[in-house]
This record gives sequence, structure tokens and C-alpha cells, in this order.
Amino acid sequence: MKTAVITGITGQTGSYLSEILLKEGYKVYGLRRRCSVFNTERINHILEDSHVDDSIELVYGDLADSSSIISLVQDAKPDLFFNMAAQSHVRVSFEIPEYTFDIDATGVVRCLDAIKRYSPDTRFVQSSTSELYGSTSAPQDEDTPFHPRSPYAAAKIAGYWATVNYREAYGMHASNSISFNHESERRGGTFVTKKITQAAARIKYGLQDKLYLGNLDARRDWSHAKDIARAQFMMAIADSPADFAIGSGESHSVKEFLHLVFDKVGLDVDKHVEFDPKYLRPSEVDHLKCNPAKIKAALGWEPEYSFDKLVEEMVEYDLDLARKEKLLKDNE
Repeated sequence: MKTAVITGITGQTGSYLSEILLKEGYKVYGLRRRCSVFNTERINHILEDSHVDDSIELVYGDLADSSSIISLVQDAKPDLFFNMAAQSHVRVSFEIPEYTFDIDATGVVRCLDAIKRYSPDTRFVQSSTSELYGSTSAPQDEDTPFHPRSPYAAAKIAGYWATVNYREAYGMHASNSISFNHESERRGGTFVTKKITQAAARIKYGLQDKLYLGNLDARRDWSHAKDIARAQFMMAIADSPADFAIGSGESHSVKEFLHLVFDKVGLDVDKHVEFDPKYLRPSEVDHLKCNPAKIKAALGWEPEYSFDKLVEEMVEYDLDLARKEKLLKDNE
């Protein structure tokens, strides 16, 4: 049976990637950190599916702990290894830069070295980020220079170049997915898109009144996490390793996203949204927009979700949650 490892399987994109791999007939090993609360809500529907049986297995481990990574690689001898785990919050990386570097930079080396030593035929995909580009001019692609504007981006650059180095030095099938922003109904609540859709839904049902945001002028290339996960799988099974920029090819401002969401639920932005400087970064990234020409030509990848379809899905999901929350409160 084909096998795959996903670090960060309990995250947004890791959960979608696990669905793809199971559908393709892989036994999936998911690395998860020990936590005092269960954090498997994004994959519970998989774990509880009787048809999956033992095709998915969660293993405790951490990118800060080489021994857990080595044990997993030795035991699984995976055909594919996807490193999706990271300290992925840009604003938080300014507050915990050392930890961010340990996980997002050295953690990548720990994965690569375990594969090199104990399963050299394993194919590796590093989940990188468009934050590498920082203040460079849009659109960005694989040839655009990097200019990191946060500890998160600087750490991710180290992970990116470690992946390139192991590929070139040891002949490993190791690739970087330079993923532009990707969202879904499973997005974590501390990220701006999810903050907006959750707040709009809760305001609609009278569960809160205000939403506080920082820079509304930042422009991002937003894709659905399903599209990004599908691209990463295609990279892993491709004949040759390569680095690809992955995104929709269009960009929208946070303000556009905000107004689209509030329009969909029939709310006035000016009545409910206020600026809060605490959400500003010490150094901002103004405009990220992908040129996905390389992955389209090389692998035939195309996004399946439009921007409007993505936003619609997120809004409908959070409206349903708010509706249930309101019902519970009314029945107390």
C-alpha cells in the first residue's frame, strides 16, 4: 500500500490533503503535537468514517523534536512526505521569532535529514509561502527575488533554501510549493478572512456588534485551500521535483473581501467595523499576486474555485454556526 506522511494534518490544508491522499489509495500518517485539548475537528469526519478503517493514523510528534520525526520516517518509509506544519501566523512571528525559526526553518531540516538518512526515495513537498516575496512588485513568480518582511517569512526562506539544497546536494525529490494565501471554511479564527466571515455571521444574528481590523489596503491572492492541496499532491507525484508558485492569478484588498462578505449578509460595514492599530504589523506586505503560469504549463493545474465562490462558502458555513449558536443561547 502506498504511504504518505503529513505534518500539520490537523491544519486547514493538511486536512484537505489527507482527503485527497485517502481517495488516491494512500495510507496516511499524520504528525500532530501533544495538546491539552483535542484539536482534530478538521479531520474528525475522516477519523469517524467507517470506510477509512486504519487508512489514517495519527502519531504524536513535533517539528522541534528530531527523534519523533526520525521514528515516523523509519516506521512508515513513506512514498510521499508533506511538511505542512508551521508557526504560520505572520503577526505572531514578531512576538515569538525564535520559536518561529525553530519550527519553520530548522524543523524543515529535521524532516529533510530524516528522509535523507532513513528513506531516501521518499518524495518531499515543503509548504512554503508567498510571504517570501514581501515588498517586491506584483505579480510574483518563481523568478521573483525574495524580500521577507517578517520573522515568519525569513524562517520560511531558510526552509525553502534547505529544500533546494537537499534536492541539489543529494538528488532528493524535494519541492517547494510557494503557496499564496489560501482560505476555506476550515480556516483558523485568528486569520483576517475568517475573522471577517465569523464576525459578519455573528453580527447578523446579534451575537456581537463590532469587528476590529488593521490594514484594509493590503492586497492578497486568495485561493481555496482545496486547490492548493491538489497542486501540492500533483507536485509530489510529478516525474521531476521543482518549485512552483501557486495562486489564482488575481488579487483583492482586505477592504474588498470585507465589503463582499458584509454585502452577502446584508450588513453595513461602517456601522460595525473599526480600525485597531494593534493588528498592524511592524513591517507590512502591501501586494501579493501570483503568476501561476509555470505550474499550469508543467502540471496542468488549474484552480477550481473563484474568489466569489470561496467567499460564499466561508460565509454560508459561518452563518450556519452563528445560527446554531443563537439557537442555543435562546434556549438557555
